Amino acid sequence: MVDKDGFESVDLQDFLGEEETGSDVIDTGIVVFTEKQQHLVDMLCERLEKNDRDHLKNCRKRIYDLKKLAAAIANFPSLLERADLTVGSRTPYSLVDSLLNSSRQGDMTLQLPSKAILGKGFLVSKLHSFSSFEKLARQAEFDEKICQQFHLETISMMFLLLAEDVYLSLMHDTMLPMGLRQQIAVSLLLLWEHRADQNVSDISPVLQNVWMARTRLAPAFGTMMGTSELIMLSFQLDDQWSDFIRTKLGEPDVNMAMEEFLFGISYEQITKLKKMLREKGISAIGREEVSSYLGENVKTDMSMDYRDFFQQYSIRRDNARVRNRLGIEGPHRTLEDHFICYVMNREKEKQERDAVVEKL
Repeated sequence: MVDKDGFESVDLQDFLGEEETGSDVIDTGIVVFTEKQQHLVDMLCERLEKNDRDHLKNCRKRIYDLKKLAAAIANFPSLLERADLTVGSRTPYSLVDSLLNSSRQGDMTLQLPSKAILGKGFLVSKLHSFSSFEKLARQAEFDEKICQQFHLETISMMFLLLAEDVYLSLMHDTMLPMGLRQQIAVSLLLLWEHRADQNVSDISPVLQNVWMARTRLAPAFGTMMGTSELIMLSFQLDDQWSDFIRTKLGEPDVNMAMEEFLFGISYEQITKLKKMLREKGISAIGREEVSSYLGENVKTDMSMDYRDFFQQYSIRRDNARVRNRLGIEGPHRTLEDHFICYVMNREKEKQERDAVVEKL
């Protein structure tokens, strides 16, 4: 049903699939630790109990604090149920409606539910905790495979933070179909409610592999050599990613966003560098020469530190939002925006096809 404002109601149950649950879940559904995370934490505590009781005490204190923080957040009204607030009431439908139809621009902190803001703090605390747990696991001389599992869980939390940003950007992108924006808004509600997201669980390993591939490439600035290498490498990665590259890289905004991701500098800096090299008759330069040509200190390399990945993403995100708001040339979405939008749109199309089949 479509109301007077053009908002088409959605049935939240259409989007509520099986959520990954852990052994320690607050009543409202906030995932403190998934089963895999709980297993890792238990192994660490058992090892520390035998060999390092001082660090065990600190580790257990951090776990206790995370659970208390989650319990405090759980006291705030669920975003997936009708809630009687201080003034009036709120339903999931009214919340999705207000999120989609908000005309305000800029920082949205004061427009979001308290549970969303507090939950983000919980996720950051959990991320820092797992980063510390990885260091403790290495000190306790765990097998490298176990240490890597701690590392991968930390990275997956970083991608949850990234996905929240992407969902917020896409949800307000009026160039997207309303049905897709509704699906994104519902995904955002589920992420806020549980601080877990199945879409991100599926996408995280893909983006991590692309990130690792990008760190191994040494593109030649000017000729843009390296883009083709990443494209070729893409076909050896996940099917979703290779399909995305195959079908979307021809779109100008996706192509420009890919260049920013690959070269680690802004569209404006890439354009300036291309012009300078063309005027000087230079075919290509290496990463280490970029700063001197641009006349400013720029970081074009990327480490495997998850904080570097998020920082680089946030710079590209902020630049894209400014271009979009001012209507100036350059990518208006990040590569992550385009990929997650592509994945969610494919999922929506699959749901629609399945619904047609069920009616037959």
